[in-house]
Amino acid sequence: MSSDVTAQGRPETIRAVPVRHPGRWVAIAVLALVGAMLGNLLATDKYLQWRVVRQYLFSHIILRGVVLTIEYTILAMLFGVILGAIAAVMRLSPNPIVSGVAWLYVWFFRGTPLLVQILLWFNINLLIKRVSIGVPFGPHFWSESTNQLVTPFIAGLLALSLNEGAYMSEIVRAGIISVDEGQTEAAHALGMTRLLTMRRIVLPQAMRVIVPPTGNETNNMLKNTSLLSVISIAELLRSAQIIYNRTFQEIPLLIDACIWYLLMTSVLQVGQFYLERYYGRGSTRTVALTPVQKARRVFARTRRSPRARA
Repeated sequence: MSSDVTAQGRPETIRAVPVRHPGRWVAIAVLALVGAMLGNLLATDKYLQWRVVRQYLFSHIILRGVVLTIEYTILAMLFGVILGAIAAVMRLSPNPIVSGVAWLYVWFFRGTPLLVQILLWFNINLLIKRVSIGVPFGPHFWSESTNQLVTPFIAGLLALSLNEGAYMSEIVRAGIISVDEGQTEAAHALGMTRLLTMRRIVLPQAMRVIVPPTGNETNNMLKNTSLLSVISIAELLRSAQIIYNRTFQEIPLLIDACIWYLLMTSVLQVGQFYLERYYGRGSTRTVALTPVQKARRVFARTRRSPRARA
């Protein structure tokens, strides 16, 4: 009889030995050391001046900059999404002129830096002196100086919106082409128009592909508003610069700006999670748990574990 069989003829119980991972413990030790060093730096470095950070964190100048940053983010993303959706549909048009115009728009605004575009719009009056509406090469019904029409606020909004529209067009186009063409053909066979098919059939399914990168673009847009400081728009970064140019306390004010950016992007990430969860229904077997549901599950396990051991 084999040695791994007991006297009763039954095989011996397998004693499972857990696999050891020494590399994990080394990584944890290294990360703990780095974290301790970082914590010590944050707690003891006199140049951080946490007292000054707390003093200006909720100052009216900083809060005004936060509000303007949020306004720019909302408006630029709204116009950018609209422009992107229009450009995406134009790119997919069978008309070569329409698709060519959309391609040129995307090519230019994706191929040049956003900072350069901001400066171009800010100095547009050097290229175009007046904006007029009327008969081509004839009388004008309305005319206005470009310097009066394109204010710094409008210049920043135009730059952010047009740049975002170019990126959003590729995101929307990717979402549209991810939907099976057979559904479009079936809708056309039922007599639905191209626009009705796009609105009722294609876009609802494409949203699960469009929403995640759109959330990332919104996050980037909020941070890209800091580039408007070069044209003296008093958004969050420029507001911090206004204060530290007077007090010469650069690091504390930049920390204030970082805190507010982190707070706003964290709120955006929460909203993005719930949007992805909503539009992802039906595409996977399980729906992602919310943070509250995860906390309840962990709490329930901790309450059951003592009973299980007993």
